[in-house]
Amino acid sequence: MKPLDFNEKQLTEMIDRIVERTFAMDHTWDWPAGVAFYGVGAAYRATKNERYLSLLKEWIDEYIEFGLPPMSVNIVSMGHTLLTLYQETGEDAYLELAKKKADYLINEAPRFAEGVLQHTVGGGVSVFPEQAWIDTLFMAGYFLIRMGQELDNDVYMQDGLRQFHGHEKYLQDPNTNLYFHGWDHLQQNNMSGVFWARGNAWAAYTMAAILRIIDVQEPSFMEIHGSLRDQLSTLIRLQSKNGLWHTVLTDPDSYEETSGSAGIAAALILSGANTPRSHKAVQRALDGLLAKVDEGGTVRDVSTGTAVMNTVDGYLHTSKKRIEGWGQGLALAFFSAVLAAPIK
Repeated sequence: MKPLDFNEKQLTEMIDRIVERTFAMDHTWDWPAGVAFYGVGAAYRATKNERYLSLLKEWIDEYIEFGLPPMSVNIVSMGHTLLTLYQETGEDAYLELAKKKADYLINEAPRFAEGVLQHTVGGGVSVFPEQAWIDTLFMAGYFLIRMGQELDNDVYMQDGLRQFHGHEKYLQDPNTNLYFHGWDHLQQNNMSGVFWARGNAWAAYTMAAILRIIDVQEPSFMEIHGSLRDQLSTLIRLQSKNGLWHTVLTDPDSYEETSGSAGIAAALILSGANTPRSHKAVQRALDGLLAKVDEGGTVRDVSTGTAVMNTVDGYLHTSKKRIEGWGQGLALAFFSAVLAAPIK
């Protein structure tokens, strides 16, 4: 297959700028840092730059000593970095804290219907009763599967898979194969019914990642594979001429959004990107996303934190003028995937 066209030295230097800018931010122990540092971990594994691991370790150690906030589904996303630090350093303290986060999900986090995790933020505040948000697949579902693999723990693994099946049931549209942002189980609807770019990135990236973890003989494998395959097929058709995706995927007049585009493009790589169409889509995305990183390492045009908005207008007018941890992290995940596993 054709290789991607990129300059490895320039890409490595860009990754370095993004990492440095990410650590210049004043993060809290919450999901923006969870996504940002997941990306830094991916960058470490792609480049083997020991400074990245040292920066992660210093930040995590200092915050543990400072004191951690109460649990919530979104806050559990910090477990990704804890698990990565354990895998790279062998220090049990990181694994023990990651297990506490996984056990919170299993035993305490609010759920509805078939055990689907309810979206919770902050200190576990229940302000979205019986709502599923697609973000949970990254923050919790993917994390549980990573923990299940690391510890050979079938309870973690099966509950992680339960989240993917539940979110597919309630959020994937059978007509377009795109994922809605949210589901309100009390109202029995998808609320504003918007196909949001970053939401589809959460779904696509995590499905592609877990298919590299779970056994092909696991019954869930082909179900998740089919969901991802059909979603990516639609997403490729919705890619803009600039190689990015619009924040409302089905509205070509909505702005092109960087974090969602990075997550979708990373999913294409992790899923194999082994057709002419998918290869071309990744190359276009690479060219488009390279142009979104400034000289200081800020990933630009990233939409701010976005609830399931009441109407489509809420997505169209969501600001994209600030640096955001999830923008830094998803860009790092994509560029690291390009560097670590170029299509060839």
